[in-house]
Amino acid sequence: MLVKTEVLLATDDAIRRAANLLRLGRLVAFPTETVYGLGADADNPQAVQALFAAKGRPADHPVIVHLAEASQIDDWATDIPLAAHRLADAFWPGPLTMILHRGRRASDLVTGGLGTVGLRVPAHSVARQLLQSFGGAIAAPSANRFGRVSPTSAAHVYDELAGRIDLVLDGGECQVGLESTIVDLSSDCPAVLRPGGISVESLAAVLAGALRGATAGAPRVSGSLESHYAPRARVELVAQCELAAQAERLSRQGRKVAVLARPGQICPETAGLTIIPVPADDEGLARVLYAALRQVDALGCDWVLVALPNEQGIGAAIADRLRKAAGPRAG
Repeated sequence: MLVKTEVLLATDDAIRRAANLLRLGRLVAFPTETVYGLGADADNPQAVQALFAAKGRPADHPVIVHLAEASQIDDWATDIPLAAHRLADAFWPGPLTMILHRGRRASDLVTGGLGTVGLRVPAHSVARQLLQSFGGAIAAPSANRFGRVSPTSAAHVYDELAGRIDLVLDGGECQVGLESTIVDLSSDCPAVLRPGGISVESLAAVLAGALRGATAGAPRVSGSLESHYAPRARVELVAQCELAAQAERLSRQGRKVAVLARPGQICPETAGLTIIPVPADDEGLARVLYAALRQVDALGCDWVLVALPNEQGIGAAIADRLRKAAGPRAG
């Protein structure tokens, strides 16, 4: 059943309204520093089920539980290692999700039936006010249809989920622009399961040791599918030196092609080719990447070319998202 979706500036009154809706088991989208999240009361099974339905999210895909304070970690996890407290002290509030052994409060719905739970304390002022006003934990994956490009503005959320959720809190554009880093601390050796807003280098410095990557036995987490974060247009990863030539080849084949071009990346003036300028620095590119991929679809392009950045710092997260966006798609 369709509902009327409101979009409200994130004033104090609007945040209180959002908190009341969450208490009633309704769905509210809100900004975080990473992307907009689609929130439901993490303690309410019916609300979490409604969240999965609104996104079209498979039931075995866990969602991240957002907390107001790091002190609430004991409510949701058990057997918490010292490494988790060190990371929380260093990076919470912030774009870091920790995978820990689930506590009794973490339901199968939230965890996707796993023995672990993902926890995060967001840094965005609106998210923090909402959590404090609500007084509980909020289950919140990205506020978009499953597998699609994550939203970094209230308008993106409305475009994706209008009629499926009750309220979108408009807190402006997200400052990081990519999802949180996910670190698995449920085994003896910490592992990065998804690069994000906190770099692997920063994590290793706090833990005084290297982190491994995801292995075959790692817990399922958001964004772990081979294809994810994908626009309708086909995404092709091209070496920077090949951008111009590949754009011209596809355009001559009658494709409507877009290129995400950093300063100095020269592309030919060819019919059917659209240049979408993106920032030269990786932090700037991360901030606008999803908006640029959405622009590709809005322009009706059927192909988008982009070069991978150097995979250091947040460049590793950008490369991860682009590889997933370019991944093989069902059907």
